[in-house]
Amino acid sequence: MENSGNLQDILVPPVEGVAGGGTAYGWDDGGLRNLSPLKGSIDPSEVPTTDLVHVWCLPNTTNVGPQEMPRHLEPINLLAARNERESVQIAIRPKVSWVGSGGAGTVLVQCSDLSSASGDRLVVGNSLTLRRVVPILGIPDALVPLNLPVSQINLFPGDTTAIWVSIDVPSTQPPGQYEGDIIITAAKPDTESSAQCLSKADKYKLYKELQSCLEMMGPVDDRTSDGMVERVKSASTSLRSVLLSPLFSEFSDNGPVDLMDEDAISNLSLRVKINLTVWDFVLPTTPSLPAVFGISDTVIEDRFGVVHGSKEWYEALEQHFKWLLQFRISPYFCRWGDSMRVLTYTSPWPADHPKSDEYFSEPRLAAYAVPYSRVISGDASKESLQKQIEILRTKTHWKKAYFYLWDEPLNMEQYDSLRNLASEIHAYAPDARVLTTYYSVFIGHFWLWDFEILGCPVHLLSPDRIPHGLRPSDAPLAPTAFEAFVKVPKFLRPHTQIYCTSEWVLGNREDLVKDIISELQPEDGEEWWTYVCMGPSDPHPNWHLGMRGTQHRAVMWRVWKEGGTGFLYWGANCYEKATVPSEEIRFRRGLPPGDGVLFYPGEVFSSSHVPVASLRLERILSGLQDIEYLKLFSSRYGRDEGLALLEKTGVYLGPERYTHEHMPIEVMRGEIFNACRS
Repeated sequence: MENSGNLQDILVPPVEGVAGGGTAYGWDDGGLRNLSPLKGSIDPSEVPTTDLVHVWCLPNTTNVGPQEMPRHLEPINLLAARNERESVQIAIRPKVSWVGSGGAGTVLVQCSDLSSASGDRLVVGNSLTLRRVVPILGIPDALVPLNLPVSQINLFPGDTTAIWVSIDVPSTQPPGQYEGDIIITAAKPDTESSAQCLSKADKYKLYKELQSCLEMMGPVDDRTSDGMVERVKSASTSLRSVLLSPLFSEFSDNGPVDLMDEDAISNLSLRVKINLTVWDFVLPTTPSLPAVFGISDTVIEDRFGVVHGSKEWYEALEQHFKWLLQFRISPYFCRWGDSMRVLTYTSPWPADHPKSDEYFSEPRLAAYAVPYSRVISGDASKESLQKQIEILRTKTHWKKAYFYLWDEPLNMEQYDSLRNLASEIHAYAPDARVLTTYYSVFIGHFWLWDFEILGCPVHLLSPDRIPHGLRPSDAPLAPTAFEAFVKVPKFLRPHTQIYCTSEWVLGNREDLVKDIISELQPEDGEEWWTYVCMGPSDPHPNWHLGMRGTQHRAVMWRVWKEGGTGFLYWGANCYEKATVPSEEIRFRRGLPPGDGVLFYPGEVFSSSHVPVASLRLERILSGLQDIEYLKLFSSRYGRDEGLALLEKTGVYLGPERYTHEHMPIEVMRGEIFNACRS
């Protein structure tokens, strides 16, 4: 979808943003003044919605700020594979105010199912979801679910509201062209639509509940004692009469039910057309690239008041695990020890528990972390470790397993501890994979980084200003910092199999990437993964709050271009400590805004207990789906051709050279679609 159409009567100033741009902060309303002839009292039930609000569409890589200026409304045209989620945004901005008390007005938003000519559907509430984009620190980020099929949104003068529309295409969905509508209707603020009294969705839910109740009673055996038979027969008769009443006459079990409420629609409503092409490529259920993301179990314990090891604790962890799988992420839970020692685990249950087998066999999980010690008892005995490994090695999912023991070891003592732990593991399982993250190397008597600390390169700091973790070491690896960094795999071998490098250190040195990969021994199962944490900063790809949408998505483009075989992120819920689920989210001091936080507790925004995704998390999903597209193309035409396509379309050339616009992404996807369709 293109969002750069020519504008008439609207002056659009240059885009200015936060830490990378892409938002509309700082725009004024000069282009909107005196555009509407409406004056005085306005009854929205007598005026076309188009006279009251601007509505236009934007791609999912746009950060829609409150001062985003209108564009022309055009139909939404999307392309999606099966088992893919594709998203788009709809922006609404009032032209005039039809209410008092500081508000501009109220609109009702609903959508129809997407239908094909052959009668196949993508159903609202299952495949189609609507979420409102809510600012965090003034920057659009939280995606708060809207009620379906009808949601009421209050608008305010001079503010643009964005709605995030997602379409999840099931892996079994028939390919073809699908069409539907999103309907926006201006309404009086005190008007309770029929959907809010007893909507079609409410009636359908009641209908299904009554039907389920009737089915549960089933056929009654006349020999049942104590007069129960007659009472059940009577209840069955009553339930059947309710289900057959005129109230539910529009429902049947002959196919999916369109829950769009016609009572909330009038000939004055505004319709946004959605056209979706579903092609017959199916994204693999198991992601091609393992993206392992940490979830802090202590943050969950503190905010939700659950005791470690309690029933509620297991339930909370399971909810987070299952919820994150939809984003093609392989979650692991973590808690931090001294000196960056980290306990990581994907399943909180022991290896011999059925739940662990359920977790590890989950087809959407690409990799899982095995704890070095027991998660609950803290038993670090060799017998416990040996038993766990012996059980897991008999499973077909063992190939997904890895051990993440230490985060960014910084000195010889920590490296020696890491070696000892890895040696114990390999004594029981020579084929076990140990993952080690690293972002700095020691040379001579000082640690050297490729970035600045305290505003000054580390090697220029006086000894008293060098942070504790960067104090002198006596283990030089090579004459220069970059050479030493490249030699880390040799230093850690054979105690590490997955070498996980900080993108921050790499900077824009793609030649360094080639040097690192050349040091690996893939024939012995060695892999190269990368990660981001704090850095890199603008203009490099990362997931900080306020960066461009393409900057968020480019993290995965970079991984694919550089040839990484996996990706790690340190934390998805690492906000400041809180003891109440609904407490305001505060980012940790000392970290860039958004770093370590990719979703929010649902209780912060409503009574829902379901986590709320960030806009950045959705873009991570899009980037991981892009990798599947590129992998498909490369499987047919070779990796060199895949790299050429990435660069030819202008999507990604390097960490400082990638598209700031959405159109090149659609061009690349379209070329892959045309080149690879049957």
